[in-house]
Amino acid sequence: MRRSEAARTALLDAAERLFAESGVAEVSDRRVAEAAGNTNHSAVRYYFGGREGLLKALMARHVHEVAQARVGMPPTDGSVLGDIRGLVEPSMRVLDQLPRPSWRARFLEHMLHNPATLPIMREAQDTTPQALELRESLAARLRHLDPEVVAGRALLITRIVSTTTAEVEARAERSGEDPRWPEVGDFLVDAITGMLSAPISRPRRAES
Repeated sequence: MRRSEAARTALLDAAERLFAESGVAEVSDRRVAEAAGNTNHSAVRYYFGGREGLLKALMARHVHEVAQARVGMPPTDGSVLGDIRGLVEPSMRVLDQLPRPSWRARFLEHMLHNPATLPIMREAQDTTPQALELRESLAARLRHLDPEVVAGRALLITRIVSTTTAEVEARAERSGEDPRWPEVGDFLVDAITGMLSAPISRPRRAES
């Protein structure tokens, strides 16, 4: 790895850890540089153009790793459960391959729950053909349900997944034990399938 690439990676790793521990707004760019062992306190601006560029680079790294993990997965079984597994399992594989302790899940939770960083997170979507195909397949299988209800459930699920994975990661750091990400993934896939596929108790009245 070239020196510039190593310095960039060190900044990303340091920022991910610090943001996970303290939150994005509470950590200065200078502190990120110092934690990365970089004597240039303007290193974040030099390599990423500033805080927003750093956050976008962190999200791009995660999305790229998830997309790469999805490439190696077998085809889904043509069901709602299979489509959801195809969407969720790559993220669990990425988390499982990170060095211990890891901070990725807690960083992502901060990004999701911070109104200032949420737009950056939403912008960093996996638009690879595999991901788009899975989303389209899942939408078609849920077409019999009210799309507004499905969208509301999807938003709730996003928050549940974020909170769950962050808690698992934090608990693993406290205990010193490896998190069992494959088992966490199975649990989440089953729960998401049930929530998305559940019948609607009170359908909206048709507009007159």
